[in-house]
Amino acid sequence: MIRSFSALILALWATGSTAEEMRLAVTTSFDSSGLADVLLPAIKEDLDLDVQLLVVGTGQALRLGEAGDVDAVLVHSKAAEEAFVAAGHGTHRREIMYNDFVLIGPATDTAGIADAASAADALQRIETAQSLFVSRGDDSGTHKAELTVWAQAGFDASTFDSWYRSVGAGMGQALNTAAAMDAYVLSDRASWLNFANKAELALLYSGDPALFNQYAYLPVAPAKNENVRNDLAMVLEAWLTGPRAEALINGYAINGETLFVFNAQPK
Repeated sequence: MIRSFSALILALWATGSTAEEMRLAVTTSFDSSGLADVLLPAIKEDLDLDVQLLVVGTGQALRLGEAGDVDAVLVHSKAAEEAFVAAGHGTHRREIMYNDFVLIGPATDTAGIADAASAADALQRIETAQSLFVSRGDDSGTHKAELTVWAQAGFDASTFDSWYRSVGAGMGQALNTAAAMDAYVLSDRASWLNFANKAELALLYSGDPALFNQYAYLPVAPAKNENVRNDLAMVLEAWLTGPRAEALINGYAINGETLFVFNAQPK
């Protein structure tokens, strides 16, 4: 990281660029949604800031923040985020936007989850039918949410037989695997809507409050990692919680369906 002013001027002269750069760890579901392709050019235009994305699961994103390998994280697992801040790795947690998780599966719906009374009931039906189910299995926010609903249904996913396939991968790969296997899978709505290889899959269950999916922004604490660009992280936060981001987030839709709802609150 360049620190001295003279070194910065030399670097800018060599590259011909005046843009600052920062590193942001984001979830694979955020990347799969396609929203980054809308936000990043606008950030560059408004702030002259190049945001370098590291696309990983929530657990890995927080570990990158803990190590000081990124300047901020944008993730979706509230308990893990609060623990990150409580441990002093992040300065604070700021909610930005939300969508929801949905249960995807074969259009024939052999487990009958479309008629389920709750998300837990839907997973109980899948377990009873021993229908193929693909889990991200990667300590991501989506994986954590899935395990929470299995627990609400009364199950420990680690005890499941071969019908439960843990792929240890991002949202796109998990959806591709489910499409190839004609299996059930939990996805965030945005990734599902932006997913091209739907094959014989369909959105079968949604709407349970347990499937609420909040995204939050956490600047990495400079007190623990002096190399992080907290100044740039705060500039980006101000933009992400401002009117330009609100319009872009609320206006991002696929086939007329909105993928995210902006809900950042003023400080």
